[in-house]
Amino acid sequence: MKALPRTRRPRLTRVVATALTLATRNTGWKPLRDGVELLRLTGDGTEGPSVALLRYAPGARVPEHRHPGFEVIYVLAGAQSDERGTYSAGTLVVNRAGGSHRVWSDGGCLVLIVWERPIEFVRDPSLKKIGNIARGKP
Repeated sequence: MKALPRTRRPRLTRVVATALTLATRNTGWKPLRDGVELLRLTGDGTEGPSVALLRYAPGARVPEHRHPGFEVIYVLAGAQSDERGTYSAGTLVVNRAGGSHRVWSDGGCLVLIVWERPIEFVRDPSLKKIGNIARGKP
């Protein structure tokens, strides 16, 4: 078997440092749900992929939602939970397309998130999916 060529390893520490720097800025954050704010890094949020930072206040929750596309979460600080467990800083979580879950953070957290497609809230018909920002009556 032929050996793979040597390549530079990705510098995840650089990505994390950039995300944490962006998180300290007080401009550009938008409410997603009570106690959860979103800072979009790429994508317009109406279709296709997007990347964002989510900042959870202690005790904040996001209700059940479905993922039409995959979701990748990297926990930068604190801890985030769903029905499968609690994920502390440094954890990478991948949620498959078609899956659904609720998310919360008991102590608050900051996550870097990648959505293949915007999420859909399951039990709140007054809300529309608009790039993962809930619009309508919260």
